[in-house]
Amino acid sequence: MSSNIEALFKPLRIRNMVIRNRVMSTSHAPGYGKDGKPQERYQLYHAEKAKGGIGLTMFGGSSSVDHDSPATPWNQVSVVDDSVIPFFQQFSDRVHGHGAKLMIQITHMGRRTRWDTDAWLPVIGPSPRREPASRSMPKEMEIEDIRRVVRSFADAAVRCKQGGLDGLEISGAHGHLLDQFWSPSANDRVDQYGGSLENRMRFGVEVLTAIREAVGEDFVVGMRMSGNEMLQNGLSQQDCLTIATDYASRGLVDFVNVIGGQARDEMSHAVSLPNMSFPVAPFLHLASAIKREADVPVFHAQRIMDVATAARAIAEGHIDMVAMTRAHIADPHIVNKLAAGRADDIRQCVGAGYCIDRIYVGGDALCLQNAATGREATMPHDVQPTTGTRHRVAIIGGGVAGLEAARVCALRGHSVVLFERENETGGQVNLAAKATWREALTGIVRWLDGQVRKLGVDVRTGAEATAEMVRLEKPDIVIVATGGSAWRGEFEGADLIHTTVDVLSGAVNPSGSVLLFDEMGQHNAASVAEVMATRGCFVEMATHDRLIAQEVGTTNQPIHLREMYKLGIVMSPNMELREVTREGNRLVAVLRNTMTDTEEERLVDHVIVECGTLPRDALYMELKEGSTNHGQTDLPTLLQGRTQPAVEGLKSGEYALFRIGDAVAGRNIHAALYDALRLCKDF
Repeated sequence: MSSNIEALFKPLRIRNMVIRNRVMSTSHAPGYGKDGKPQERYQLYHAEKAKGGIGLTMFGGSSSVDHDSPATPWNQVSVVDDSVIPFFQQFSDRVHGHGAKLMIQITHMGRRTRWDTDAWLPVIGPSPRREPASRSMPKEMEIEDIRRVVRSFADAAVRCKQGGLDGLEISGAHGHLLDQFWSPSANDRVDQYGGSLENRMRFGVEVLTAIREAVGEDFVVGMRMSGNEMLQNGLSQQDCLTIATDYASRGLVDFVNVIGGQARDEMSHAVSLPNMSFPVAPFLHLASAIKREADVPVFHAQRIMDVATAARAIAEGHIDMVAMTRAHIADPHIVNKLAAGRADDIRQCVGAGYCIDRIYVGGDALCLQNAATGREATMPHDVQPTTGTRHRVAIIGGGVAGLEAARVCALRGHSVVLFERENETGGQVNLAAKATWREALTGIVRWLDGQVRKLGVDVRTGAEATAEMVRLEKPDIVIVATGGSAWRGEFEGADLIHTTVDVLSGAVNPSGSVLLFDEMGQHNAASVAEVMATRGCFVEMATHDRLIAQEVGTTNQPIHLREMYKLGIVMSPNMELREVTREGNRLVAVLRNTMTDTEEERLVDHVIVECGTLPRDALYMELKEGSTNHGQTDLPTLLQGRTQPAVEGLKSGEYALFRIGDAVAGRNIHAALYDALRLCKDF
């Protein structure tokens, strides 16, 4: 083990708490709260990281301390009364049972929440300044409000201690109430809480002082904050350095957890939660600068995806604890695998942002490439060998659905052969990765391909399976994962157009003027628009949706929009493609405005469409009649987590047939992987 890697395994003492290593997961908001409590799903999610060897896991990003900071908009945790204490105690026992430490983030959201939920109370803030992200206009806090919230922080801290947690942090990051007071972008007060930086820091001083008086000297209290808000009229790096060193020198905080940016609007969200378009560890320098000046341990998270980067950050002294939060969503067993010399088995986060993007539309955090995350009660992170019959399994298709099916079946102990018609595995993900800043998606395929080969799966690339080839394998189970084909839609003149897949695959190389019509609102069309524009095309992207890339989430859509503006792409929402005709050597596309029902024409060189995929199911249909189950998955059995009846009753010479992923219906990477894991884990 290199000296850098060894640095990750050194314990860290903070007051009386000893963390077994330097790897952590920061407080975040997975949307797993129920009735304002961290119940079983939430607990199992973090316990899996503890089981996987992590030193410290923190939960409850945005855990609310008062009634006018509602918890329910994102299914978060409420610490406003004692009813949460038993859940904290149960949670602590689970995580401590695996040797890790457990901490919480408590906060008041201030203006960064909604008033039209829970008790319908006005949101509050230091000044009546609207917050773009939540779209809320806060009430200016009176002195009585300030005193009430200070008491609420202290009372909540006591509940955390009584719940057996190892410590807490208060949030002065992402635009919560604490940093609303700090930041001149949100604080226009003229009393003792506004004006100078010293005055703007006063509220935080009072909150932390009250917490320390309430919990005593044997409980760890820290603070999450920005190292530079990177906003016009926001906190500068020097301002943030002053805040960190002042609070540390006063003894108000035991650690500082540093991020870059501030999530007050769509673009700043994308910056503070950097996706795969950003370099690795883009804001480590901000944490490093604070560590040089503040005499307390410094934590840091933001796109630290791999153990080499994490180890360097610790070994070179930039920070004291390295947070691999999204990395542990992709693989909660990073530390144990590293300690066992199995670094190649770590499923590395690719920075897709799927986990976070789901949260901001009211969903729960799910990993694009690990279908077990957040489903620990029903889905295994470690697939165990079967204790029953071992089968011969034939899988047709080497995209991510087929690869995951092969991996899980091999781990179960079955003999697996996989047919892939192309010369490499990966399917549609390989195409998606060719689109400008989406290249990191190839990491999903690399890991799956490496795992199935390591497990001894018979991978046959360049082999388009036929029904006869499949039958010759004498399989007990056949899984069709042949994916889908790009659909041209039902436009008049569809024979004159091409698809986004045609562009990425190189089947067509557009030049000149291009109309790109998007019917799906996902990454596909936006990515291809960027590709064509970088190749010199004049691109207009039209969609019947209200927004370009409407289905793409908070950490990704702003990046697409930024790139489109830079590239001069014309964006035309509320437009529907009706027909395409030829005029000389060019095309005339007719667009209908979905709001006014008026039609417009575009004279262009090429028309490209993204209309989703249709299942490539010819082989499935050919194999269906010969199967014992006619290709049908028993849904109640699947949802109950039991072996499919067709597999349990197999006789010699018979086979059960199933299909998964886009071979069933066009969806996404996560759905394909979940199809495979959920079905195959019970064979």
